[in-house]
Amino acid sequence: MTLISRLLSAVLAITLAACGPAASPPAAARVAQEDHPALWKLADEDTTIYLFGTIHVLPAGYEWRDAAIDAAIDRSDALVIEAVIDRTDPAKAFALLSRLGTTPGLPPLLDRVPADKREQLAALIARSRLPQPFLDGMETWSGALMLMPVLMSDLGLDGGMGVEEQLEARFKADGRPIEGLETAEQQLRVLDGLPEDVQRQFLVAMIDDGTAQKAEFDAMLAAWSRGDEAAIAATFDKDVRVSPELRAALLVRRNAAWADWLKARLDRPGTIFVAVGAGHLAGPDSVVRMLEAKGLKVERVQ
Repeated sequence: MTLISRLLSAVLAITLAACGPAASPPAAARVAQEDHPALWKLADEDTTIYLFGTIHVLPAGYEWRDAAIDAAIDRSDALVIEAVIDRTDPAKAFALLSRLGTTPGLPPLLDRVPADKREQLAALIARSRLPQPFLDGMETWSGALMLMPVLMSDLGLDGGMGVEEQLEARFKADGRPIEGLETAEQQLRVLDGLPEDVQRQFLVAMIDDGTAQKAEFDAMLAAWSRGDEAAIAATFDKDVRVSPELRAALLVRRNAAWADWLKARLDRPGTIFVAVGAGHLAGPDSVVRMLEAKGLKVERVQ
């Protein structure tokens, strides 16, 4: 899976909500008993912030929680995630995507990729069952997003729930508040603001070889499940040459904003559980490193 496909997970929840319910689930999976996803803690005298890196979409039945994660969840007064998405109203998510991502007079979507990629894109469009004229009216980034559920199916993720969805269900059941670091519109505007050439790189990434994507996703999932920060970071760093603009937009600038938010949040007492994509907490540009650069101590507790 290319850098662009991995970073796309930042807005994947919005995409899946807009495109409707998922198909049949794959077999359940389990994190090995010795594996533990990474958990950090940022704290002062009266505030504790747990930082947990997530995978936004998991194979159905994938078990990832353990005693340390459950204890941190139970101690927390509130949940903070990247964005709170209304999954009960797909039409609302689709309307947002259409409002931001539709422009009249655009060239056909097939003409926005190199000639040697057009046959693959045409096949992807056919599998999506979306009308070609509808996709032709979408901006390049939003057209790519509309095709994402096909790739999720190829990865065996069409029936799975992400970590955030499971956390939201648990906090809602207890009546504990849930808030987002961003709004859904803010997340989509990140892509909407990308230069057209970068959007086209994004689209080309959607039609990469599916077998390679599956192998790389499995490797990334394994690295996450064992809390291997270096391996998670490497999946981003090795592909930085593909699109540094997209990496900066979806990863670096957002990390900086979240680090500022977390530092300010220490001024309010209480305990919260902050769950964001694992790539945001790994590597030299991570939220963790940015907090440390501000003179704050971030402790890896698992």
